[in-house]
Amino acid sequence: MGRIPPGPPETGRVRRNRDADWNDWPVADYLAENYRRLHPCDVGVIHHHAAVYRRFAPGALSRTVELGAGPNLYPLMLAAAASRGVDALEPSAASVRYLCGQLAHGVDDSWRPFYALCRSLAPGLPADSAEALRRVRVVRGTADDLVPGTYDLASMNFVAESVTEDFGEFTALCDAFVHAVRPGGTLLAAFMERMPSYRIGTGPVWPACPVDEAALRAVFTPRTTGLRIVGLAKDRTLPEYGDTGVLLLTAERPAA
Repeated sequence: MGRIPPGPPETGRVRRNRDADWNDWPVADYLAENYRRLHPCDVGVIHHHAAVYRRFAPGALSRTVELGAGPNLYPLMLAAAASRGVDALEPSAASVRYLCGQLAHGVDDSWRPFYALCRSLAPGLPADSAEALRRVRVVRGTADDLVPGTYDLASMNFVAESVTEDFGEFTALCDAFVHAVRPGGTLLAAFMERMPSYRIGTGPVWPACPVDEAALRAVFTPRTTGLRIVGLAKDRTLPEYGDTGVLLLTAERPAA
């Protein structure tokens, strides 16, 4: 879902994705804490992701997906550099409302610096963010709704590690992510490194699964080819979130 500050750990059983009320995701607080200005962390992620999209000519990708899109618009903006159609798959009613509003009525002014950076790095993007986002279709759903082999490219940013405390469920979400693309398709992701369960604003504690590079390699090495993982240092311009930085991943689903 995104970069988020930690809350105190809850005692008792491990919390899974179904144990949280994602329809009540605090969009306004989340944006205020993370995306109302361009942070160095964002710059690093955008540079990394734009380099992947530059491999493809404009419109070369028929369909791509943003898994767990949340209210973060810049991955959707970047996808438009190469994608003819982008599915923003999102389970949260609150996030779906925000996304639909942004697509229908224009983006918040705070997203304009993000788009300017995206466009400077991805020449295939149109001059106007609204034109880029016209390629986006908001789809209410979860990873369980993904049909294997549907997409040319799948992107996932700060999702699988921030929706469950169960490493097995984290692994299953990553597996669904990998299989969402056709054989030979491209995978692009960002993960918070070692992030514990967290709180946004004064709301409830949301479940998270702390992962590091070794954990990502254990999950993705047997499922992908061309796996590449690079790290971003902890962003000191953000509040203390309990993470140790960001891990950026690219890979391909093995060809049939």
